[in-house]
Amino acid sequence: MRLTEGPKIRVPVPGEETKRIVSLDETYLATGTKGSPVAIKWGRGVRFEDLDGNLFLDFTNGMVAGTGHSHPRVVRAIQEQAEKFLFFNGPDFYYEVQSRIAQKLCQITPGDFPKKVFLSNSGAEANEAALKLSRSATGKKQFVAFLGAFHGRTMGALALTASKVVQRESFFPMMPGVTHLPFAYCYRCAYKMKPETCNFWCAQILEDLYFKSVLPPEEVAAVFMEPVQGEGGYVVPPVGFVQKIKKICEKYDILFVADEVQSGFGKTGEMFAIQHFGVVPDVINLGKAMASGLPMGATVFNSELDFPVQGRHSNTFGGNPISAVAALATIEAIEEEKLLENTRRMGDLFKKGLMDLMADIEEVGDVRGLGLMLAIELVKDRETKTPARELRDKVIENCYKNGLLLLPCGTSAIRFTPAMVINREEVEKGLEILRESILTALKN
Repeated sequence: MRLTEGPKIRVPVPGEETKRIVSLDETYLATGTKGSPVAIKWGRGVRFEDLDGNLFLDFTNGMVAGTGHSHPRVVRAIQEQAEKFLFFNGPDFYYEVQSRIAQKLCQITPGDFPKKVFLSNSGAEANEAALKLSRSATGKKQFVAFLGAFHGRTMGALALTASKVVQRESFFPMMPGVTHLPFAYCYRCAYKMKPETCNFWCAQILEDLYFKSVLPPEEVAAVFMEPVQGEGGYVVPPVGFVQKIKKICEKYDILFVADEVQSGFGKTGEMFAIQHFGVVPDVINLGKAMASGLPMGATVFNSELDFPVQGRHSNTFGGNPISAVAALATIEAIEEEKLLENTRRMGDLFKKGLMDLMADIEEVGDVRGLGLMLAIELVKDRETKTPARELRDKVIENCYKNGLLLLPCGTSAIRFTPAMVINREEVEKGLEILRESILTALKN
């Protein structure tokens, strides 16, 4: 399949074969977070064909398969490992690829201190491990997280999550001891301040108010932060905000935990988003894109924080050989194929196109992001910034019907997270479909 052949909608979507799969899904799978009714047949890079022969551009899958659909290097690594062995009891015994991926993660993550790694199956599990690690290492029991944050749906990670109320409703009581602060979402400042004059009050309030009224700093084990908030709207905080939070952590001997599950592995143009902010975390949590679509997570931490005894924390499938070789191949592809450089170039091109949209269309209220982790926020009025959620949903639907797959985030934002292998022609075609889809939605 070539881009000149697609996107191409040969039959109205969803087609009959897709409808069949959607019906099976709705009958037998638990209610989750399904969006546009599309069922993939096969994919390469940022393109895929559905079961009805329609050709799409995929600007969503890079969130998990950062090297694109079925990257040849990753596929070969999986095939070669599958012929050797599929599983060995890694928590209790040894195999080389498990040790090698841990070594590689220690080498590429920020910080020149000795590190260790806990390998897991997902980002939520990586955050759960970081919670236990923080309590074990510090003897403290409380945590700080941020409104808009998404750290997972398991009960410990869910206590940190504060992205959408639907994610938390009916699950109380959760793990106690989490205090949430407003994030540095400057487009919608919780304190109605201006970035040029606020002196990062949203960070300083932790020390000036919270630590003096409701949260004893000597009881705080860690602050959990997404360097770029994902589900909360692809919100990029000011550098000074992140640095001030880090300084407060250092002052009160609190661990700084960077949740890079959605922002890590190259999507922002750096290997890890925290590198944009000049801050070195004590713990960095990874997942999603680290194995190009295979389930894998990791908690990388200062080795001084390691669990003191065997059995305090473990799992079964963390670092399984198939995911481990996929992760190694993913890192090799990023490094050897210069995908970070491509992400920066294509990200600049994409962001310029989104800025042009904002200049032309009043309802595009904000453009934000780093690299190929980008978003636009749709509003009813730029002055009031009233969220235009119905318009956002209609735009995503129109894009889907025209062969561009997108996902929402935040209250009224659309996220763009294509794979790092995207080229100029694909970026420009996606922008063209997006523009037409917005104008059509506004006209109707």
